[in-house]
Amino acid sequence: MRPALEVADIVRAHGDEFRRAHAASLSGGQKRVLRAIELCRTAALGGHLERCDHCGHERNAYNSCANRHCPKCQSLARAQWLGKRQAELLRCEYFHVVFTLPRRLAALALQNKREMYGLLFRATAETLLEIAADPQHLGAQIGFFCILHTWGQTLTLHPHLHCVVPGGGISLDGSRWVSCRPNFFLPVRVLSDRFRNLYLRYLKKSHAAGKLRFHGELRKLSDAKNFARHLAPLRHSKWVVYAKPPFGGPERVLDYLGRYTHRVAISNHRLKELKQGQVTFTYKDYQHGSQQKEMALSADEFLRRFLLHVLPDGFQRIRHYGLLSNRHRAQNLARCRELLAMPEPVRPPPGDYRERCQQLSGHDPLLCPQCRSGRMVRMVFLSAADLVPRCDSS
Repeated sequence: MRPALEVADIVRAHGDEFRRAHAASLSGGQKRVLRAIELCRTAALGGHLERCDHCGHERNAYNSCANRHCPKCQSLARAQWLGKRQAELLRCEYFHVVFTLPRRLAALALQNKREMYGLLFRATAETLLEIAADPQHLGAQIGFFCILHTWGQTLTLHPHLHCVVPGGGISLDGSRWVSCRPNFFLPVRVLSDRFRNLYLRYLKKSHAAGKLRFHGELRKLSDAKNFARHLAPLRHSKWVVYAKPPFGGPERVLDYLGRYTHRVAISNHRLKELKQGQVTFTYKDYQHGSQQKEMALSADEFLRRFLLHVLPDGFQRIRHYGLLSNRHRAQNLARCRELLAMPEPVRPPPGDYRERCQQLSGHDPLLCPQCRSGRMVRMVFLSAADLVPRCDSS
């Protein structure tokens, strides 16, 4: 069901005021995101006329903006991505490991998203691959994928990677499948220390190579000595690497991933009310037993926090590594299935994208909202000019 309030409603009501107030600080990407969300599924983007084949009900179906930061445009992309991953699941235990950047680096990451989020992927991937290959731990080549999230429940900056990892890999000589211990993947403390050391090493190199930018209060960090002092407390602190309980089998992985892939900072269903310039939304308070609470922010502050999580153009927020890296994925998966004595996956026949969306999400976008039994059939395409009412100048 359509939520009572959407991010688009907030942008339409307060977007112009927000743009004027923050004209000097908004990036081109942030401006494009605001504009895309504002126009998404409106007559301005055109659409098509649909008619029910049972009761004759008609509706204008407006086009989506397809922006990856839009809360309304992720369902199809998620369904298509999950469909591809379904054929790659192995018959083994799966683990979920989360790598988090320390809060002390959040402001620096905000000014250097492409560089610092890129280093987060690099340090995380190398940590998992190196520790897993160590004969003292697993002694195997592993594969996994990582999903970048940059937000906390209240839209504050909280960069972290969700990693989904099969509980085993191919032995270093390629002859057998090596399984991890039941309910245990790799030691978290070892992962944390390695992750910290790698990230700080790469961050120092980025600074020396002039790849980091510093503005405002961080300007003083452009000096190498000041930058070293800023990083010093991080060298001996414990970095958060959290290994969640295993999924319990491959059949549960996709259901779980559906809640993590292609997400944006906040879903429309968490929004409760927009009243007198205040946005009220729900959030989970993880510090108090994941209690469901409500928070109210001014529309200006809400939009400011939402735009903190706009990624640089072309930045890949889902990446595959090791045995699942793109170049040799098919060959490696075939070898894994051979070692696990698994049959070849049955690939679903190609179909209409809306049918695939229904199969993977359980929601039928073609079901008639009026009679709930017929299906909506596309009758004619409509341009924006066809949909925008014309003024009578007579």
